[in-house]
Amino acid sequence: MQISRRTVAFGEVMLRLSPAGKERLLQSSQLVATFGGSEINAAIAMAQLGAETSFVTVLPDANPLSESCIGEIRRFGVDTSMIVRGKGRMGIYFLEPGAGERPTRVFYDRADSALALAKTGDIDWAAVFQGAGWFHISGITPAVSESAAELAMESVQKAKAAGLIVSFDLNYRKNLWKWGKTALEVIPGMTRFVDILIANEADVRMGLGFDVPASTRPGYLDPKSYRNLTGKVLAQYPNMRAITISLREPMPTGQVGWSSCLDDRKEFRVSRHFAMNQIVDGVGAGDCFAGAFIYGWQTLDSHAEALEFAVAASCLMHSVPGDFSRYTLDEITALMQGGTRAIAR
Repeated sequence: MQISRRTVAFGEVMLRLSPAGKERLLQSSQLVATFGGSEINAAIAMAQLGAETSFVTVLPDANPLSESCIGEIRRFGVDTSMIVRGKGRMGIYFLEPGAGERPTRVFYDRADSALALAKTGDIDWAAVFQGAGWFHISGITPAVSESAAELAMESVQKAKAAGLIVSFDLNYRKNLWKWGKTALEVIPGMTRFVDILIANEADVRMGLGFDVPASTRPGYLDPKSYRNLTGKVLAQYPNMRAITISLREPMPTGQVGWSSCLDDRKEFRVSRHFAMNQIVDGVGAGDCFAGAFIYGWQTLDSHAEALEFAVAASCLMHSVPGDFSRYTLDEITALMQGGTRAIAR
């Protein structure tokens, strides 16, 4: 089945700077420069699967970084014709990859970026949503600045009014909520316009204020506890169609567990559990999950299949460096069906 209507993603795209291999930041004099950001990562994941996808953002005018970024996005088949130019700079984030007991660290440098300075009215949403059927945004966008939060709220309101399905990846980032309001003062208001909510435990707690289940043994998702949690969220937001919660956690074996659950008001489902042995780069895996889930929701035969497809896609995403998914429909389907290297139990 093919998606008949375009998917629009909106958010900030940044320059990503990281050391080669597993070096610490500035251990050597060279950094690898790529691009990334939650919503563009999801858009590229969808485009890699063959979906018609547009990306909307605000980039600096007359800036060579902007031109390079647009060229890179186009290379993945994402429409960039609706990108707006404005004042400000391109946001940057520095990634120091983890190894062993050392965790991966991210440092943001995005103050006064073009998106942070953008305001309501800067984007013609009527034109953006013309012919589109789905809109995707994350909780990172309203965290960037007060005006970006207002623009993010405007976007979900306009999308809902235009009849689009709205998906929202909560993506709570504590290092970004510095402009005055907390996530709990902003995110619940946006969530009132959401059809599909994508989150993890921390997102639900810090973005929506719900208590999460008590920790269970590593690698185990307690169906009863998570069914109660998703039920509470759906009861609080009666217009929401479904919520999916991903779980990534270290296991005693040294592997990393990866799974997700889905509540679509008809049934609560828990996905296959992957025990990943080698993590090359976990950044962008959640965004890949979002993009693959949106694709699967629209094309696969059931919501259960969409969940399994998204978990398989995001599992594969852990195996390559960079924010952008490099995986095809056939590769993800093969892992989903157990036809590639056995990394799951």
